[in-house]
Amino acid sequence: MHRSRTVRVPASSANLGPGFDVMGAALDLHMEVDVVETGQFAVHTDLKIARDRRNLIVRGFQALAPADGFEFTIRSDIPLSGGLGTSAAAIVAGLVAADSIFELGADVLGEATKIEGHPDNVAAALLGGFVLCVDGHAERFEPPPGLECLLVVPEQAVRTAKAREALPSRIPMSDAVFNIAHASMLVLGLARGDLGLVARGLGDRLHQPRRAHLYPRSWELVQEAKGLGALGATISGAGPTVLVWCDMASTGAVVERLHERADGWADVHRVPFSAAGAEVRF
Repeated sequence: MHRSRTVRVPASSANLGPGFDVMGAALDLHMEVDVVETGQFAVHTDLKIARDRRNLIVRGFQALAPADGFEFTIRSDIPLSGGLGTSAAAIVAGLVAADSIFELGADVLGEATKIEGHPDNVAAALLGGFVLCVDGHAERFEPPPGLECLLVVPEQAVRTAKAREALPSRIPMSDAVFNIAHASMLVLGLARGDLGLVARGLGDRLHQPRRAHLYPRSWELVQEAKGLGALGATISGAGPTVLVWCDMASTGAVVERLHERADGWADVHRVPFSAAGAEVRF
């Protein structure tokens, strides 16, 4: 009997403005992987990613079990240009597949965080919805009704390592206080389903302004978002993708304005937040 699994994992947006390395949300774009025991190792995909054991899905799988004898077929509609948790989705997919096939009951979040280096994307990809990552654990809560998001995905990518290098090791106390206040407001708004509080909670002084030189057009758009009719906007993960937060009633009008603003340098996608995390089919 050949063992096989199909794993479906959502994209994710990390940081969500003030919640640097703490907050994340799953998005309704997916990576899907078929893992089949055939007796030989292979990776099949049309994506521009590694097809050997450096592949992040294979690395995730191998963290729990040997990949020898398994073939991996990968499909994905997650844009690769940065900031949408592609690497987290891949790591989670590999771990979840191995955990399911070998019935391990592994600490998938812990293993994924070890490989990825930070928990926000992997927690959102694994659990779905919105997540808060604290002390190695993740708390999940449902996306509030009426909240929608739009993604503005630039053609030019930004390397995550470069984005990390742009951050100082120390920050002013006033910036730390600003972020604690806004992250608290954002969580309260999401938990209550109060989109007015969500709009007030999207401010950040820790990472986005300090990385603005890496994605000047994206940063400009973040600052303009409220003027375009959105609740606000945040840089998704390390960028350059912009997550534009919308009240469902105004999304249509905001989409049109964003298409004009993004013309020639970025694509606009209407993508719901996803309540579902990683799913396994036999």
